Amino acid sequence: MDYLLAKSNKKVTGSIEKIKRLIYDDIQWKERLILLLGYRGVGKTTLMLQRLKEYGDKGIYFSMDDLFFESNRLVKVVEHLYTLGFRTFFIDEVHRYALWSKDLKQLYDDYEDIHLVATGSSILEVSKGQADLSRRSVVYQLEGLSFREYLQFEKKLKLSPIDLETILDRHHQISADLSEQFSFKKDFNNYLKNGYFPFFKENKSVYYQKLSETINLVIDIDIAPFEDLNYSTVRTMKKLLYVISQSVPFAPNITKLSAQLEAPRNTILRLLDLLNQAKIIKLLHAEHEKMSYLKKPEKIFLENTNFMYLFAEEKVNIGSVRETFFFNQLGRNHRVTAAKWGDFMVDEKFTFEVGGSNKPYKQIKGVPSSYLAVDIENGSGNKIPLWLFGMLK
Repeated sequence: MDYLLAKSNKKVTGSIEKIKRLIYDDIQWKERLILLLGYRGVGKTTLMLQRLKEYGDKGIYFSMDDLFFESNRLVKVVEHLYTLGFRTFFIDEVHRYALWSKDLKQLYDDYEDIHLVATGSSILEVSKGQADLSRRSVVYQLEGLSFREYLQFEKKLKLSPIDLETILDRHHQISADLSEQFSFKKDFNNYLKNGYFPFFKENKSVYYQKLSETINLVIDIDIAPFEDLNYSTVRTMKKLLYVISQSVPFAPNITKLSAQLEAPRNTILRLLDLLNQAKIIKLLHAEHEKMSYLKKPEKIFLENTNFMYLFAEEKVNIGSVRETFFFNQLGRNHRVTAAKWGDFMVDEKFTFEVGGSNKPYKQIKGVPSSYLAVDIENGSGNKIPLWLFGMLK
């Protein structure tokens, strides 16, 4: 146990980012079992260490990818630490531990006075595994930085979230007030290229290298073992991702993809679903369509604009970048589907066409509750600055 205590102390006393993710204050830390799920690099570990630092010596951190847990059962470790007075346990990379759900359930049921905070991959399902945690755990999904949060990390600007209806009604006034606080062209373009993950602050010169390594880790370490994928299927997944990345937004022809990648149709659809769950791509479905991985999506996007610049072998299509940004920011807390007219339907109510500053309104003329989301600093009428949608909660 001295080994775990020493590693935990080293982690806590090390350099921890002072700026907290905005979700930090939304987390109900007093709950007995909290699961923080999200893509690698979004700051889950930092979030836990920031919280642990507030506990002092009352809590302990350990990661389940530590070789220590190859021969030591989580339940037994916590039982022993409990006798030493520990009551709060921060458990990182819980999906790397085969008995994660069974042990968390047993600890939750056996100890009414302990608190468990665990992090895991985006693909982790609390109803999966050997025990169903859906009724016991409080789950939070961590996304990458929104544009609003990026400005907090990069410019130390603390901006309040704006709901969608307020943006639609008062965007001309709001955009004029906010745009005075940062450089629209410089800051927004930097965010689109390399501002989605908090580690952009560490070393911008190796940012894309880290992105590439992270994607490979998600596929090889998070998805493959968790879904029991063999080597051949993993290779097919990576080939599929490459094909998609070269022409996003990608309107999929599953039959052609199946032939091109020499894989069954259902395998292609399943791999698309896993890449979507793992936050590497985003699937855009038709309106009113029941979500199922067997349903072919209307379009496939990369999950965020930074991935587009990573995969670009030639110049990135700025129109596709704008659409990806809109889908990413709105898709966090709103239902975004393919629109019959325009690019996107939001909450089955609002239609949006996304484009540059000269984008005409004619494509959605006559469509009720329709708007242009365009790459401008300040808006007017139904012409809304694209960047403003990065101010949503």
